[in-house]
Amino acid sequence: MEDLLNSLSTYGYIILFLYSFGGGFFALVAAGALSYMGKMDITTSIAVAVVANYIGDMFLFYMARYNKQFTQPYMKNHRRKFALSHVLIKKYGNWVIFIQKYIYGVKTLVPIAFGLTKFSFTKFGILNVPASILWGLFFGLLSYWGGEQIVNAFGYIKSNPIIMPLVLLTFGSLIWWYFSYATKKKS
Repeated sequence: MEDLLNSLSTYGYIILFLYSFGGGFFALVAAGALSYMGKMDITTSIAVAVVANYIGDMFLFYMARYNKQFTQPYMKNHRRKFALSHVLIKKYGNWVIFIQKYIYGVKTLVPIAFGLTKFSFTKFGILNVPASILWGLFFGLLSYWGGEQIVNAFGYIKSNPIIMPLVLLTFGSLIWWYFSYATKKKS
């Protein structure tokens, strides 16, 4: 366990950058818990995650806008999710840039959906700055302040290994149900 913590504190910022570039928040939560334990620095972790998340969203927007062939295969597999993204954009406008960072399964699609519209690249970039900062502060500080509970939960899961598959199955089922419900054809 000590070797794992040492390697995470050594390579943790690189892992955090790469994971946050893709829009994920689990690495930031882990970095917050490791910061609580003294293995990482919370300020550096939040800064790395915010920068990576911002760059990742801008990359997706850029690729959708200027390299449509990049997004075509992805769009074929996720047509209903893209439709949901467009509905969210029409319904909530600019607020979707802030909201999408907290919705699992949609956070990578919304920048692509914005890139496929005539939405200004500059405006998206400007709105993405506070959205990324709020996202990083929310998950980083929440996990840092709740570090003791996270460490205790992982200790409990380690002593009761059957719990993790049940949690993952429940979480996966809820995500599947949400997307089935949200993207269901209305008759």
